[in-house]
Amino acid sequence: MKTILVTGGAGYIGSHTLIELDNAGYNFVVVDNLVNSSIESIKRVEKIIGKSIPFYKVDLRDTKALENLFVKHQFHACIHFAGLKAVGESIQKPLEYYHNNMTGTFVLVDLLRKFNCKNIIFSSSATVYGNSDVVPYTEDSPKGNCTNPYGKTKSMLEEVLTDLQNADQNWNVVLLRYFNPIGAHPSGEIGESPNGIPNNLMPYITQVAVGKREKLGVFGNDYNTPDGTGVRDYIHVVDLAKGHVAALAAIERNCGLGIYNLGTGCGYSVLDVVKTFEKVNGVSVPYLIMPRRAGDIAMCYSNPQKANEELGWRAELGLEEMCRDSWNWQKKNPEGYEK
Repeated sequence: MKTILVTGGAGYIGSHTLIELDNAGYNFVVVDNLVNSSIESIKRVEKIIGKSIPFYKVDLRDTKALENLFVKHQFHACIHFAGLKAVGESIQKPLEYYHNNMTGTFVLVDLLRKFNCKNIIFSSSATVYGNSDVVPYTEDSPKGNCTNPYGKTKSMLEEVLTDLQNADQNWNVVLLRYFNPIGAHPSGEIGESPNGIPNNLMPYITQVAVGKREKLGVFGNDYNTPDGTGVRDYIHVVDLAKGHVAALAAIERNCGLGIYNLGTGCGYSVLDVVKTFEKVNGVSVPYLIMPRRAGDIAMCYSNPQKANEELGWRAELGLEEMCRDSWNWQKKNPEGYEK
């Protein structure tokens, strides 16, 4: 049975992917420094899959500690989630973001090469398309000028990994550009548990619904969209997790370099999400219209056809399921993992 190294596996997307890897018959080893995540998520996944998970608290920049894992385990591929990800914080702490995200990846990839494990799936983002609102985005859409260090690290690491694969055709590199993951595992055992005030829409909605926040701020209602609020491509985190298993199958076929959008291809506005959440869950989410945020665009959604055709993957869960599962997680865990 093949073993997958999962960096950042205690995080939101990583923890859900562990379940799908187990369902697909893979073994895996998890590495996470727990700066932005909780060991509780690993314990919850163990409960769901009914087995223990090899877990190592290691920072990817710690070359010696990471190399010890490569000596101990024989890895077939790596799914690389680890990285700092808060846009606003990255503007305040650019050096920390570049050092963590870039240096950590350089150390990781160097060890993958040293131990002849030349298969990597990289957790990228639709942020690499920059501020263009020419939608839908395809993988051939031009990469834009990212407005923050977080986005720049994703874009630059795409370039690094692409150059690596071009220089050595033995590498299989899959770049997965996520759109807006929301939702939670249907068990309610694991979900999104942000530190402090949430940066993203859905955890803010659920915290308002559970009484932790007074009201939701909606930034702008004068965009050129059906209801004036920003439109985004929301994807259920379980669908997103399954996309990584599909990417592993592509690696088995020696895909070389693969770049894929993981989204639904449907755009929903902020108020669409709020109203659907209220309808599905029978709870009220008070909100306040506020001025636009700098850098926000009117519309951002994907064309996922390439992933449909080449990976045999498509999103199966709709906005109602996303809202239902998000609320199921939050009401069962009002304080998240209680870090």
